[in-house]
Amino acid sequence: MLSVQMSAPAQTYVAVVDDDESACRALSRLLRAEGIQPVTYLSAEAFLADSKRPVFDCLVLDIQLGGLSGLELQRQLVASGSSTPVIYVTAHDEPETREQAEAAGCAAYFRKTAPGQDLLQAIRRAVNSEERLRGNR
Repeated sequence: MLSVQMSAPAQTYVAVVDDDESACRALSRLLRAEGIQPVTYLSAEAFLADSKRPVFDCLVLDIQLGGLSGLELQRQLVASGSSTPVIYVTAHDEPETREQAEAAGCAAYFRKTAPGQDLLQAIRRAVNSEERLRGNR
């Protein structure tokens, strides 16, 4: 008798770094409803200090945080060799900030008032692109 083992689909992990607790909760609910595992952090420093964090498929970063900004966090991660896609969300959409985010190579950039489905589509695109890149290495 031939036995076929089906591998379970890999869990998708998304870090949400936002100093607004209610925004973290709302994004967590949205992601969980889509079968995505969120891990939330209230600061960039908390994210960096988490020695047990999973390998994330995507990062959703608030631009303006209490300490390090989302942009500064991405710079540090890139400098350490990370290629994890970053999606920015902000309550303060300013042209200069948007330009900096796009120059840093973000996968997407949203105002916090953007529809959740738009954010989910951007996360799926970013995760699928990253999986293709990992497959080609």
